[in-house]
Amino acid sequence: MKRIFSGQFVRWLMVASAAIALALPARGQEFTLQRAIQLALTHSTATGGSAADQMHAYESYLEARDSFIPQLSVGSTVGYSYGFPLSLEGSAPTIFNVTSQSSVLNFAQREFVRAAKAEWRASSAQDRDQRSQVMLDTALSYAELNKWERELQVLYDQSNVTQNIEFSVSQRVKEGIDSPVDETRARLTTAQVRLHMAQAEGAADLLRTHLSQLTGAPAQAITTIPDSIPALPAPDPPLPAVATAAAQSSDTVTAAEERARAQLLKAKGEHRALWPGIDWAAQYGLISTKFTDFAQFFRPNSFQNQNVTFGLIVRFPFLNYSQKAAAQAADADAIRARKDAQAAKDQVSMETLRLQRAVEQAAAARDVADLQNQLAQSGLSAAQARIQAATAALSELQNAQLQADLRAADLMDAQFELQRAQLQLLRATGGLEKWALRHP
Repeated sequence: MKRIFSGQFVRWLMVASAAIALALPARGQEFTLQRAIQLALTHSTATGGSAADQMHAYESYLEARDSFIPQLSVGSTVGYSYGFPLSLEGSAPTIFNVTSQSSVLNFAQREFVRAAKAEWRASSAQDRDQRSQVMLDTALSYAELNKWERELQVLYDQSNVTQNIEFSVSQRVKEGIDSPVDETRARLTTAQVRLHMAQAEGAADLLRTHLSQLTGAPAQAITTIPDSIPALPAPDPPLPAVATAAAQSSDTVTAAEERARAQLLKAKGEHRALWPGIDWAAQYGLISTKFTDFAQFFRPNSFQNQNVTFGLIVRFPFLNYSQKAAAQAADADAIRARKDAQAAKDQVSMETLRLQRAVEQAAAARDVADLQNQLAQSGLSAAQARIQAATAALSELQNAQLQADLRAADLMDAQFELQRAQLQLLRATGGLEKWALRHP
C-alpha cells in the first residue's frame, strides 16, 4: 500500500508540475491582439476542421496515385478438400500465398489522379480562406470588446455624474427650488445610464466568451490592450481594379476554380474508362498434399506444391451504356462547377467593391460623429461655466453631460464600424494577415 500510494503521489506531482509549467508562461503573456490571433489559429475548431479536410484530400490523392504502385499481400488459405478440389475465395487452398496487382495502363485512373490533386489544391485554398476568416473573426471580436471596455469607462463616469445630479436635484426639490418633475427627469437619466451599462456589460461578456472559445483562454482573464491593435491604413478611393484584383487572388475563388478543374478531370476520367486498360497481376501459392487431394486429379508425377502465376490483364470495353451515362452525368457536374466558380468570382468582386464603398461611407460617418462629439464637449464646457456662474439650472448641465456622453459613445461606435469595414476589406484584398500579425 505504501508503494502504491508513493507511485500515485509521484504521478500526481508530475501532472501538477506540468500544469503549473504550462500555466505560468500563459499568465505572464499579455492578451494582445497578436496573441489572440495566434491562439485562435491553433485552437479554433474551424481551422482544425479545415486542416482535417486538407489532410483527407491529400490522402485521397495518394490513394488514387498509388494505384500504379504494385500492391503486395501475404497470407494463407489453409483448408481441407475432399473430392474434386474447389477454391476458397477464388484460389486454391494454400499454406502460404503471395499476391500482387497494380495498374499498368489506365487512362481513366490518370485523370482521376489529376482530379484528386486538384481537390487537394482546392482544400489547401479553402484552408487558407478559413484561416483568414478566423483571423477576421478574432480581430473584430477583439476590437469590438475594446470598444465596449472604453465605452464602459465613459458609462461609469456618466453614472457617477448622474447620481450626483440626482442627489442635488432631490435636495433642491426639498428646498423648493426645483419641481418634482426635475427630480423624475434626473432619476430617468440615471436609470437610462444603468440600462446602457447593463447592455454594454452584457455585450462585453458575450465577446469575452466568444474570444475564449476561439483562443482557449479563460474568459475572465481576457482584457484587451488598445496599443496592441495596429493602425489601419487610410481609406483609399474605391477603384474597380481593386475588386478585380481581389477576385483573382481570392482563396475562395481559387478553391472554386480548382474544384471546377477537378470535376472536369473526373469527367474526362469517366469518358476514358471506356478506353482499353492493362493491369499487372501475380500470385504464388504453396499447396500441401496433407490437407488437400489435388494430387489425385493430376497425371502421375505432374502435381507440384510450388505454384506461380503472373501476367498482364488486358481489357477492351466495347459496350457499356452504364459507363457512358456516368460520363455524361460527370460532364454536367463539370459544367455546374464552372458556373459556380464564375459565380464565386463575381461575388468576390462585387463584395470587394461594396466593402470599398462601405469604408468610404464609414469614414464619412466617423467624421460626422467626431464633429458632433466636439460640439457636445463644447456645450458641456459652456454649461459647466454657466453653472459655476449660477446662471443655469442643474437640468441644463445634466442634459449637456448626457449629450456629451452619448456623442462620445456614438463616436466610438462610428470608429468601430469604420474599423470593421476596413478589416473586412483587408481580408478581401489579402492584406489581413500582414496587418494583424505585425507589432503596432
